[in-house]
Amino acid sequence: MSAPNARLRVCHLLCFLGLLLLAALLTAPASARADAPDQTVTVQGPDGVAIQAAVWLPDDAARGGARPLVVISHGNGGWYRGHHDTAEALAHAGFIVAALTHPGDNFEDQSRSTQLTARAPQLSALIDHMLAWQGPVRADPARIGAFGFSAGGFTVTQAVGGEPEMRAIPAYCAEHPDHFACRLYAIQPVDPASWRPEARDGRIRAAVIAAPALGFAFTPDSLKSVTIPVQLWQAAEDEILPAPFNVEPIRDGLGRTPDYHRVEAAMHFDFLTPCDAQNRLPRPLCASSPGFDRAAFKSTFNRDVTRFFVETLGAGAATR
Repeated sequence: MSAPNARLRVCHLLCFLGLLLLAALLTAPASARADAPDQTVTVQGPDGVAIQAAVWLPDDAARGGARPLVVISHGNGGWYRGHHDTAEALAHAGFIVAALTHPGDNFEDQSRSTQLTARAPQLSALIDHMLAWQGPVRADPARIGAFGFSAGGFTVTQAVGGEPEMRAIPAYCAEHPDHFACRLYAIQPVDPASWRPEARDGRIRAAVIAAPALGFAFTPDSLKSVTIPVQLWQAAEDEILPAPFNVEPIRDGLGRTPDYHRVEAAMHFDFLTPCDAQNRLPRPLCASSPGFDRAAFKSTFNRDVTRFFVETLGAGAATR
């Protein structure tokens, strides 16, 4: 494949989601959409850049009190509403859920999509904001969880103590230049001086990591600081972040055995909200393996994610 065609292919994968989401925003008011969050907020980022975020409230928020908080980090080219079905399931179970749109790596702007180590500090800024947030309920600082998909899975792995060895990327990409991450880094190289391997946020007490990116950059030694419970998900037919280079190094490197799920026949984007009349995404993001029912899978996924956070953070009941 020629370099221009490779660039186009990567751009399509990153940008198609943005184009469709932008069209949805232009044609459907947020208040009319079933996936609309309860609130949108602006967070002060660690580098002074404003971060847009959304908040879903527990169904019984009127009762007040302190509730467990789950923060969500999306994948490359995504946004805060990309996992709204999971956010809603957690809110129904009594959690406060906050999801951010990562600056420079979202559906409108991919100018910093390879600067992955900048993301974990942004997630921490969201936690800072939610702990100071004035709403009908309060975020309990002792009950904070994090969920991340794809690049967001890398983000959460780093935020809970993983220290990625980013200098592993050149050697990996020399062997696998056709892999999505390597095509992206070839187009948008990153200065090693900008890498921030250490970004642990000790306030996060449990994590769900789905189809993480750059898993090969983590080793048992670089994961030794991850001591919290982790639920780890793998798509058996992941065409974007293939086995055994992404999930397996994290699964096998964690000192504490994760709650590991391998989803047969699932593809990478099956972890996104199911496509329907209100969530019309381009075919690469909606495509599933023949016979794979994304809606049914996501129902099971959301139930298992909710169960995990209830078990590790406590039920979403109010505390005073």
